[in-house]
Amino acid sequence: MSRPTEATPTSEAALARWHAVVESRDPAGLPGLIAEDAVFRSPAVHTPQEGRDTVVGYLTAAFTVLGPGLAYEREWLGADSAVLQFRTEVGGLQVSGIDMITWDADGLIVDFTVMVRPARALQAVIEHMGAELMRMLEAADRP
Repeated sequence: MSRPTEATPTSEAALARWHAVVESRDPAGLPGLIAEDAVFRSPAVHTPQEGRDTVVGYLTAAFTVLGPGLAYEREWLGADSAVLQFRTEVGGLQVSGIDMITWDADGLIVDFTVMVRPARALQAVIEHMGAELMRMLEAADRP
């Protein structure tokens, strides 16, 4: 089992940039945080989603679905990663979850994993994320 490592200036700066984008609720800041080869692991999708554009798309949808009620309650910061515990409400259900984020040496996100509970809340997140992703795809197809 690995032992926790201390936070570094790079991880602290990367986490501060993440929090700034989340607090702004503006997904326009996401591309500058995400590495080209980043991977997003969702509790709603079986396979990892790969590439900056895909990760930005999922996180943009999450900003909409998790909405203004998203609040981080606790965080654990390591040398190249963080675990952020959050709460929000989706479809009238209380949602609890964690974001596990890993950064590269340049402070760009290379891996973003989300876990959500309880099961009913996860089901609501899956439904709302699916609808938002479809809306985004349809909007991108319009001239």
